[in-house]
Amino acid sequence: MYLYDYAKSLVLEAGNNIRKWMHEDLNIEEKSNPNDLVTNVDKAIEEFLVNQIKETYPNHVIIGEEGHGHHVDSSEGIVWVIDPIDGTLNFIHQREHFAVSVGIFKDGQPYAGFVYDVMRDVLYHARSGQGAYQNEVLIPKLEDTSVAKSIIGMNPNWLTKPKLGMMLHPIINDSRSARAYGSAALEIVYVALGQLAAYLTPRLQPWDYAGGLIILKEVGGEITNFLGETLSITHPNSVVVGNKGIHQEILEQYLKPHHEFLTELHDHFKNSK
Repeated sequence: MYLYDYAKSLVLEAGNNIRKWMHEDLNIEEKSNPNDLVTNVDKAIEEFLVNQIKETYPNHVIIGEEGHGHHVDSSEGIVWVIDPIDGTLNFIHQREHFAVSVGIFKDGQPYAGFVYDVMRDVLYHARSGQGAYQNEVLIPKLEDTSVAKSIIGMNPNWLTKPKLGMMLHPIINDSRSARAYGSAALEIVYVALGQLAAYLTPRLQPWDYAGGLIILKEVGGEITNFLGETLSITHPNSVVVGNKGIHQEILEQYLKPHHEFLTELHDHFKNSK
C-alpha cells in the first residue's frame, strides 16, 4: 500500500475511534494553562497513530502534540507531524468542530496532508502535485481577494495583548469581519475552500498546521510566518495563511512595519518547543 493511501486510511480509522471513545467518561487535564487542555482520548488517539505508524514504518520519525518527538530538531527522512485532536476545547465543550490533523514531510518538503473533520465525516487531503480534495471532490484553485473585501480568521484573545493587538487590530478593522472557529487545522482548510480569505495567529505549533499546509498550497494559497518565511516543523511559528493576494497585502502593509518586534518574537520561537 502506498504511503499516502495508508495514511488516509489511518486518519479515518483514528476519527472512527474518536467517535466511539468520546461517549465514555473524559479525563481532562491542564497542560500549560487552564485553557490548554488534554483528554484521555487525545492521548489514546496519538498512541494509536504512533503504534500503527511505527509498526508499518519503523524508520519514520513522528512528532505528536501529546509528547512524541518533541526532542526532534531535524527534518531529514520521512517525518509525520500529528495532532490527534486539533480543537480540544471544542471537543470537550461542543463535541464538534475538531479534527484529526496529519502532515507527512520528506526531507523537510511537504508530501501529504490530512485534516479530518470527525463529526461531519469530511476528510480534506492532498498529495504534493496532485491537487487537494474534500472527500473525493477536487477543491478548486483560490481567487485573490483584498483585506477590505474579506472575512479574516483570528482568535480574539490575541487582540487583548498590547503589542500584538496594536499590530493586528488594523487588519480586523479594515476587513469585512472576523471569525474564530477554535481549530487551526480547520481554519486553514476554510482558507483553502475560500470560506475565509485569511487566517492569522502569532503562535502555533507545527502539529496545528502540518496537515493543512499542503492542502492550502495545492489550491494556490500561501502560508508563511509573519516575516514571510517558510514554516518550520520542529518549533513554534507565527502563521499567516491566505490566498496569494491577501497574503501579500497583509505581509507588506500590516506586518512589515513591525519587523523588529516580529524578529524578536521568532528568535524566541527558535529556542522553544
